[in-house]
Amino acid sequence: MPVDALNPDRLYQECDPAQLTFETTDDLEPVDEIVGQPRAVEAVRFGVEIRREGYNIFALGEPGTGKRTLVEQFLRRRAPSEATPDDWVYVNNFEESHRPVAIALPCGRAKEFRDDMDHFIDDARAALSNAFESEEYRERHRGLQEEFSQKQEQQLDELQERAKEKGLTMMRTPQGIGLAPMGSNGRPMNPEVLQEMPDDRRKQLAENAQELESEMQRIVEQAPVAHREARRQLKELNEEFADTTLESLANDLRAKYADFPRIQEHLDAVTKDLRENTEELLNLMRAEQDGQQPQQAANGFPIPVPPSVAEQALLRRYRVNIFVAHEPDSGAPVILENNPTYLNLIGRIDHQAQMGALYADFHNVKPGALQRANGGYLIVEILKVLMQPYAWDVLKRSLQAQEACIESIGHAYGLISTVTVQPQPIPLDLKVVLLGPPQLFLMLRELDPDMPELFKVPADFQEEMQREGNCELYARLLATIVRKEKLRPFRRDAVARIIERSARLAGDAQKLSVHMRSVADLLREADYWSRRDGDGLVTADDVERAVNAQLHRTDRYHRRMQEEIQRGTILIDTEGAAPGQINALSVMRFGDHWFGRPTRVTARVRMGHGAVIDIEREVKLGGALHSKGVLILTGFLTGRYAADVPLSLSASIVFEQSYGGIEGDSASAAELFALLSAIADTPLKQTLAVTGSVNQHGQIQAIGGVNDKIEGFFDICQARGLTGPQGVLIPQSNVQHLMLRRDVIDAVREGKFHVWPMRTVDEGLEVLTGVPVGERDAQGHYPEDSFNGRIASRLRAMAEKRKKFAPPPARPDEAPTGPGGEE
Repeated sequence: MPVDALNPDRLYQECDPAQLTFETTDDLEPVDEIVGQPRAVEAVRFGVEIRREGYNIFALGEPGTGKRTLVEQFLRRRAPSEATPDDWVYVNNFEESHRPVAIALPCGRAKEFRDDMDHFIDDARAALSNAFESEEYRERHRGLQEEFSQKQEQQLDELQERAKEKGLTMMRTPQGIGLAPMGSNGRPMNPEVLQEMPDDRRKQLAENAQELESEMQRIVEQAPVAHREARRQLKELNEEFADTTLESLANDLRAKYADFPRIQEHLDAVTKDLRENTEELLNLMRAEQDGQQPQQAANGFPIPVPPSVAEQALLRRYRVNIFVAHEPDSGAPVILENNPTYLNLIGRIDHQAQMGALYADFHNVKPGALQRANGGYLIVEILKVLMQPYAWDVLKRSLQAQEACIESIGHAYGLISTVTVQPQPIPLDLKVVLLGPPQLFLMLRELDPDMPELFKVPADFQEEMQREGNCELYARLLATIVRKEKLRPFRRDAVARIIERSARLAGDAQKLSVHMRSVADLLREADYWSRRDGDGLVTADDVERAVNAQLHRTDRYHRRMQEEIQRGTILIDTEGAAPGQINALSVMRFGDHWFGRPTRVTARVRMGHGAVIDIEREVKLGGALHSKGVLILTGFLTGRYAADVPLSLSASIVFEQSYGGIEGDSASAAELFALLSAIADTPLKQTLAVTGSVNQHGQIQAIGGVNDKIEGFFDICQARGLTGPQGVLIPQSNVQHLMLRRDVIDAVREGKFHVWPMRTVDEGLEVLTGVPVGERDAQGHYPEDSFNGRIASRLRAMAEKRKKFAPPPARPDEAPTGPGGEE
């Protein structure tokens, strides 16, 4: 039976404003839940609550579906109720300065510990200065110096007495101590007097001098040992006073941090190092007071800096670098890293110039997103991670090792050899949420074996939700966006129009789009038109103007295609009938704008061996899905018409004036109609266009973009003048998706345009040809005047003709020969 065209009420599912229970969006409560993503919310909740290794989350969905907003909103709601993680500080390692020590503290204690250490250093500096300026210290220091001087002078005095006994005297010169013959006045003898002395006396004096010189040499050689002993005693004195001073200060800190063994160890190391460097610190303090330049910096090299700077450089080693700090009771951190480079993820080590070289210490260690999110959640976009060198590797490595080891790329790969530090790794306990499209998720799971082990929880975000029963909830969602964006209130007729537009964006009258970027853009633009020409509320007319403006900004290519069709550059007929020729419909995209494009499909047949040639495939313009659709046509032909007669035709099918690739099977029904029309030599109405996929049994299957395809052909017909018989054939299963434009619906209502649903090829053929299709009788024959009868008759005639041209069969006594004639 011929199918009937659809009634106008089936082309569009309206949202009646009267069914909405509010006047404006101001009357609605905001949505405090995540709308339209139950599966994704459940997956995120599971991934957050399961505390097992590798159960990180990959939120996958098309851009604009609200993955980032949903995940961040969910985590920020949950994070305040969770435990606040520990603070982390780095302190100097006094045994291996290039290996800073990491210390964990309860949240809020890092700043306190830093301030306590700063006060300790300042107090120690002042207390040491007072202690070493005290009278007790000066007396003991003076006593040690006098004791050393007295011992040396006593030895020299004894040597002087012995020299007198032997007629010699000691002389002190800039070159050292010497012996000379002593005159009658007790002073060195004049050379003239010495020459007048008898030889035996001069000889005796020389022998005496030689004997005393060896003893004097022994005394001189013992002087450095005595100096070292004196310095040792002075150092012991300094350490004694430093111990007394520092221990009283350190004991207060030890008591305060008695529950932290790592801090106890650090305080022991600090007091020990301060004790050993007390003299250097005092020298710097005295140099600062005297306005002198220091003779030596803390690293042992003379540098031309003020004493205060050198002193601060020395004291810097005792201070604390706050690496990560949290406010008490702030909950788990939620870090959204928008620039996930290698350094931004793992942290970095800054360098500073010193004496022409780059230098770093534990104060230069800075945290990355992994450390800042430790104990909480890290959100990153996978595409941005993959675009940064080594970022994906360091993220995986850190999650696998469950620790963050800071190392620059240059040092990790041996590219530079700058002096740097190797801080102790920070243990990691966090959840990482990757955001990305489904294609990247599937690609990584296929190509990277670490991916399934590290991101076990996919959170799949859909682009639509059920429309039935959810209009009020969707209106509340719109109201929430309106308040967040500080837009004008939307009247309920405007909300109803947005709901209708949302169904169109979803491509399904039974669905609503949760592609929130598109919905939010529409709300903002409707608000713009209302502020420009409205009276305080956003109306349905404002929404309509926003929709039309969006389309107008992006439809230049669409309009250019229609213009070329109107001018006859692109051949599309909308009147008359022709065999082997049909208007197929495809959908094209320009930016965010999808539009339908009519394309002429033609088919030619001749006698042959049963091949259907797809010209698009032959010239490599046809994709795999399109080629599959064409091959299905052969299956339909042989199944319906060549069950007992060999298929003796050759056919060619082509998309006319297509200069790019052809993909998809939504035109396979149109190709089949063109092929059957060419075989039956029966014209097809050019007032009609067809879209739909077909299977080998002749059933018409659903396709995508049905609204855009219908409107694309309607625009051509409208531009040329609607005459009444024009229309489009679509699959019956696509009727539920229809949300057509108002002008299309009005034309259908006026009888100037039609939309026919079809379930089978036969239903489509009757509309396209006006000829009964015909069914097989009991003997398997079609009526001769039916469409199928014409095809069967033509194919049978081709088979008979081909039989006449077939070579005669070989005689039984003839043996087959090979290519060279050999038996």
